[in-house]
Amino acid sequence: MTADPFSTAVEKGVPLVVLSPHLDDAVLSCGALMAHTRQHAPVTVVTLFTTGAPPPYTLSARRFLHLSGMRDAEELYAARRAEDRDVLTAMGITWRHMGLTEGLFRRKALRGRGAARGLSRLLPEREHVYPTYRRHLAAGRISPYDGDLLRTLTRTVRSLAAPEPSVGARPLLLAPLAIGGHVDHLLVRTAAETSRRHVVYYGDFPYIRHEAMDADFVRRNGLREEVTWTTGLGAKSAAILGYRTQCRAMFPGGHVPLGPELYLFSETSS
Repeated sequence: MTADPFSTAVEKGVPLVVLSPHLDDAVLSCGALMAHTRQHAPVTVVTLFTTGAPPPYTLSARRFLHLSGMRDAEELYAARRAEDRDVLTAMGITWRHMGLTEGLFRRKALRGRGAARGLSRLLPEREHVYPTYRRHLAAGRISPYDGDLLRTLTRTVRSLAAPEPSVGARPLLLAPLAIGGHVDHLLVRTAAETSRRHVVYYGDFPYIRHEAMDADFVRRNGLREEVTWTTGLGAKSAAILGYRTQCRAMFPGGHVPLGPELYLFSETSS
């Protein structure tokens, strides 16, 4: 592998902190790198959006639950957190679940009472921040209702980039490129971008197989260095398939179409 600064830092045992929007994104996008890095240094996956919400659900949320094989979001996310713990523990990776509500289930802070709340029960889309998947959640635009959430995420990212006490080194911080336009990925990317910390950005799998990255974001952040990582890909499929509630919909038949992992960074990011 080319002796680029990113790969050199990995081989030297610099700790790795991976920001994962959801309870599978880190392994989907960075599983091979994390498995390899764990042989040299501590690896921590910090998953931001790890909870659902009680009903009533939007049509998009009900479809998502159906594809996951469940009817209740709180039950689903308990299962997803358990899957994530099992997969990462088996890989020797430390995990943290931050307890934020996933975008498909986030609600506005309604001030009305009575009739207004009754209408929201009849039409749940009315009270959700992202009422539909394609037109809202995956449209690549952060809602103004998520302003406070973004500020919370930015503070979290800043704290995670502090030096690792056990080794006295500042970790390599990885964040998604938000390929595919999912708002939760975009929120994490924006928090990383505005945190004033050095960040390495990873290609979001499986979206990277079919969709282009945000050229304006890449240019704005001076992401001129690129690494395509292949070491450890052989064992990645088994780890991904450990996320059983999600794999039924994402990879019918259990076939994971793996390819090299992509990492972008500026000259000062590693």
